[in-house]
Amino acid sequence: MSSRLTREQATDGLNSTLSACPKNDTFKYPLYSTIFSIVFVVGLITNVVAIYIFTCSLKLRNETTTYMMNLVASDLLFVFTLPLRVFYFINRHWPFGGLLCNVSVSLFYTNMYGSILFLTCISVDRFLAIVHPFRSRTLRTKRNAKIVCVAVWVLVLSGSLPTGFLLNSTSKSDENKTNCFENFSSKQWKSHLSKVVIFIETVGFLIPLLLNVYCSIMVLQTLRQPQTISRGGKLNKKKILRMIIVHLTIFCFCFIPYNVNLVFYAMVRTKTLESCFAESVVRTIYPIALCIAVSNCCFDPIIYYFTSETIQNSIKRNNTFTRSDVKFSEDLQTPTSSKLQYSLRTLKAKVFHNESSV
Repeated sequence: MSSRLTREQATDGLNSTLSACPKNDTFKYPLYSTIFSIVFVVGLITNVVAIYIFTCSLKLRNETTTYMMNLVASDLLFVFTLPLRVFYFINRHWPFGGLLCNVSVSLFYTNMYGSILFLTCISVDRFLAIVHPFRSRTLRTKRNAKIVCVAVWVLVLSGSLPTGFLLNSTSKSDENKTNCFENFSSKQWKSHLSKVVIFIETVGFLIPLLLNVYCSIMVLQTLRQPQTISRGGKLNKKKILRMIIVHLTIFCFCFIPYNVNLVFYAMVRTKTLESCFAESVVRTIYPIALCIAVSNCCFDPIIYYFTSETIQNSIKRNNTFTRSDVKFSEDLQTPTSSKLQYSLRTLKAKVFHNESSV
């Protein structure tokens, strides 16, 4: 009997020790406030410029630009909440009420997994355009792209809204300050958040990662075929290779560290993984991985440029038009009719110059 009590006391002591693991993640507050400030400024500027290009400068619309515009919308929704997060991590107090905290939490997951899914849509669209250019003509339409975007928004919101609104995102600290974005209870993790993690890791990360890798491999194999090279030439092949490298690099850099660490973080919080060392490592990595994930708002505009040759052609065409307009005005002031006719023919040829939609 006494040995049994001794074992129970030892177990209780071990559990209390594990539950009282020292936290060494206070560095996250200055880290978050610094990185989120940078992401807010850079992400806001680059995404506003992207919107201007999509809505004002870019005349040709295709499936890829449809996915990109939705990706911009997802980025901007999250970027607008960053000043609130910066204020919180500087002051460690949330004075804006529970509703704004819930909205901010929801928009974080909306942006994270919306970005993953929209980038996957771009990758699949490129796969269809290059690997199955003829059979995919009926699939690659702007109407179908809009339907896919609606489905992505419904899927993402079905996972992010419950996380933000069904849980009590705010709590009181020992100093009577209101917390937000953190300190979910173990009960919340076991009852709800662990299920959310399984859902978003499977649907929002693992499947898209496999799709991105598969589509990229298939595109690379297709580009090695001689008949593919003859369709677009060596220059086009280099552009497509550059697209794939940039796309995969940004995807893996931004999303793999956070989502892999999130699995272990959930295991620690639900006590599936009971180890002070593991909890210390996970809590240390989590803020760093989160900052890297948030930086996707700044890197997405790079993908816009490298992925769509249409955007590049539009920018180059606008610059050419500006120079042509100046030259055209000068020619109008000269009496030489041959110069005028030459300028008209040149300008007309540039207006009707074909653009690539790959």
